[in-house]
Amino acid sequence: MALIPATILTGFLGAGKTTLLNRILREPHGMKIAVIENEFGEENIDNEILVQDSNEQIVEMSNGCICCTVRGDLIAGLGQLAQKRRDGLLQFDRVVIETTGLANPGPVAQTFFMDEEIGLSYLLDGVITVVDASHAMEQLDRFEEAQRQIGFADRVLLSKTDLTSSESVSALEARLKRINPRAPIMRSDFGKAPINEILDIRGFNLNEKLEIDPDFLKAEAHDHDCDEHCAHDHDHAHHHHAHDHAHGHDHGHGGHTDDISAFVFRSDRPFDPAKLEEFIGGLVQAFGPRMLRYKGVLWMEGASRKVIFQGVHQTMGSDLGSPWAEDETRGSKIVFIGQNLPKEVFTQGLTQCLA
Repeated sequence: MALIPATILTGFLGAGKTTLLNRILREPHGMKIAVIENEFGEENIDNEILVQDSNEQIVEMSNGCICCTVRGDLIAGLGQLAQKRRDGLLQFDRVVIETTGLANPGPVAQTFFMDEEIGLSYLLDGVITVVDASHAMEQLDRFEEAQRQIGFADRVLLSKTDLTSSESVSALEARLKRINPRAPIMRSDFGKAPINEILDIRGFNLNEKLEIDPDFLKAEAHDHDCDEHCAHDHDHAHHHHAHDHAHGHDHGHGGHTDDISAFVFRSDRPFDPAKLEEFIGGLVQAFGPRMLRYKGVLWMEGASRKVIFQGVHQTMGSDLGSPWAEDETRGSKIVFIGQNLPKEVFTQGLTQCLA
């Protein structure tokens, strides 16, 4: 049986997650969607969306979709849904997990890599972060969770842009790109967003489709001194390793300093596999809790195929990608999104891992 695609829907309190979810469920896309509310309080999602008995964990929604409220163990909820699907008791094509507004999406994403049963049943498709354009600047200044939600995003959807000026929206977009340059930013007022930009985006998959979007590095190209690993290539891969780039510097745009930010390591020399494995293990041990997302396409010495690598906090994995073409320029590209990580430690260490 094919893996069940899963989407994590996150965003700060009041950003419009439920409005977007409601719109996804009502869209005539022909898919049956199971919804998991990863809430930890006593309340489930808005009564306008759900018709339910509070004593039930899994409920039928008015449009035939399913909702499972998880107050603690997400693995148990996902496992229960997958088992009922295998047994023919429930029918659904994909899962959307809506997190609470104050949640760090990291542990939710880790679930798909840490549990073997979940990994055999589900495929994490992507993290969608909804951002309230009228309040986001203040939220990013005050709450680390808001920055983490941006750092984990594969897509950022701006809501309530009609409630603020175009200048303010442009300033916010620039700040979001500095925090996470790899996540495309779209506007989604009143939950309006193309379904194909939310579902089946393959933003989190360990496969060769992860070959990176063409504009990935543009947002941060001017922020770096171009040394060997920050100079060539614009194919982007984002992956593995933590990174550091918070060192309390002012980004210059409106004086905002964000603890969560991103940088890219690139090299046109192959990695020594043994050295890289040892170094990465040390990084994860030392900085794992601060390493939000890391992804990349790696050139390993003696390997005829690309290695696709990614991780969330202390959880990481790799997979073989497509073969290197004879006329293809070989190299490694890794993006790191994290909190107050020492960039120099990562770049110098990775350089020492090159063959």
